[in-house]
Amino acid sequence: MSARILVVDDIQANRRLMKAKLEAKYYTVSLAPDGPSALRSAESNPPHVILLDVMMPGMDGYEVCRRLKANPRTQHIPIVMLTALTDIEDRVRGLKAGADDFLSKPVDDFALLGRLAALARYNAVANELRQREATSQSVHAFTDDERRRLAKPARILVIDENDTAARQLVDPLRIAGHHVTAAQGAEPAGEGAKGPDVILLALSDQSYDPLRLCAHLRSMETGSEYAIIVTHDQDDQDRAIEALNIGASDTISMPVDHQELLARVRTQLKRSRYIEILRERVDRGLELSMIDQLTELYNRRYMLNQLEQWMARSAISGPPVSVIAFDIDHFKPINDEYGHETGDLILSEFARRIVQHIRPKDVACRMGGEEFLVILPETNADKALAGAERIRQAIANAPFEIERTGQSISVTVSAGIASDRGAGDTVADLLHRADSALYRAKQGGRNRIEGLAA
Repeated sequence: MSARILVVDDIQANRRLMKAKLEAKYYTVSLAPDGPSALRSAESNPPHVILLDVMMPGMDGYEVCRRLKANPRTQHIPIVMLTALTDIEDRVRGLKAGADDFLSKPVDDFALLGRLAALARYNAVANELRQREATSQSVHAFTDDERRRLAKPARILVIDENDTAARQLVDPLRIAGHHVTAAQGAEPAGEGAKGPDVILLALSDQSYDPLRLCAHLRSMETGSEYAIIVTHDQDDQDRAIEALNIGASDTISMPVDHQELLARVRTQLKRSRYIEILRERVDRGLELSMIDQLTELYNRRYMLNQLEQWMARSAISGPPVSVIAFDIDHFKPINDEYGHETGDLILSEFARRIVQHIRPKDVACRMGGEEFLVILPETNADKALAGAERIRQAIANAPFEIERTGQSISVTVSAGIASDRGAGDTVADLLHRADSALYRAKQGGRNRIEGLAA
């Protein structure tokens, strides 16, 4: 997977060498010689991943990382910090500053490319979801509830046949407040409705092939919902890099430092929950774009899209599609006499009765105000008449009970029916005929149905 990489290093030879390595693997590379330049470049042309040197004069890598993560335009860009420092405290300091990973200099090419592949996969998903969200919402800041979700303890599954090694992971995670389960062997994991947030998968000294299990976990239907962190011995680095290539999110070398373990779990948990929140926002945005919030019926936008599709099918020698346009009789006087709150309750109950008396494949929509429309796919005018009559009787035969006030309000509805005329007919024409039939029903005394002619 190709990606745009920003390389930040104060030494020109290092920048050029890294650029040559990455471009040989078809990455698009931009360079920055210092912290301020990196901040400007990341904001003006956000890369997919940033490779950030730690030891730089003036503004060091830790400060650059903190500033990038504090800026809404750059806070979601994955950062890999490059350093000659080997102290665990330096790694933890970088992770706490917001870095997604650490690589030691001189940088191992296989390790670098494995990390970049894993981060590019994550960023591709996150960017797509952010773009979809941007089409329906203008505010991207986390809500209080979302921030609480990001901070909640994780559900963690540790898979390791070595009880001693597993205990090195389980104990510090439980002390930190996470909910940890340990498992042995190659049995599938994470199938449940409440699967893990993070899986720690041991790679070394197992009696089965952990790489195959890693690939299996990632290929499961729920595989995109959790992070997979592979634990490995020092001499098993090549297989750890292979794990990154087949879907692992991160790797940890054993024996593990407790602070680094907690920091890496925290980073992966925040990342996976961020994707989860974005998906929910996108789903919610799609729902809002086609659902009327008062009645929970489909809205006019969705109705037009569905009508266009069904009429296109009908035009290719398919069965006709019919529509029923409804309008609640004398609704304005009801609003005036009982108030808009009662009027809204009547609209909601009216929608509920419609849904109760249509077929599963029919599409009930609210056009606006007290106007509704039902799409009846593969239905001729005679059958549409029978359906409209069922709904008319369901409205007229039972008064609408308002529990809050104890009032009982009689409501009736008028309806107009129209069926498509095949090739050449348009959605606008069909709706116009239904509206004309509805107008005749209103003029004819209300509480009636008009418009059987195709």
